[in-house]
Amino acid sequence: MSFDNFLNQLKSKASELKSDILKFKNKDFLNAAMAGSALIAMADGTISSEEKQKMIKFIEHNDALSVFTTKDVITAFKDFVDQIEFDKDIGESKAYQALAKMKSNTDAARLLIRMIISIASSDGNFDADEKRIAVKIAKELGLNPAEFELE
Repeated sequence: MSFDNFLNQLKSKASELKSDILKFKNKDFLNAAMAGSALIAMADGTISSEEKQKMIKFIEHNDALSVFTTKDVITAFKDFVDQIEFDKDIGESKAYQALAKMKSNTDAARLLIRMIISIASSDGNFDADEKRIAVKIAKELGLNPAEFELE
């Protein structure tokens, strides 16, 4: 093996390791983002294609989540939706537990609530049910809902 090939393999392995570390480091944020997305998307009883598309675009353009594949994002989102559909109380409880892990990180919490509001309004209608859930999520994250014009 030539030195160039060895160096390229070494760089490749280092890049893979960095990606794995970033994924592990941001797994809680991914879960919180998908939990919040599932809660807000299901607030009005249906999940529109606009809401799904807005969530995917947000994830693809967010540095903290860009290390995750679209498949990872969709899988996490679908898992939260499935849990809520199977048993609303338990599913919602698990979603709020995932969100609560971001409470101590104010920057992450603010980013999450902005994403959630954006998803809720993506279909052109930020209705009372979605607003109620957004308020609940903001409080779960330790944020003042009024700061985001939710109250």
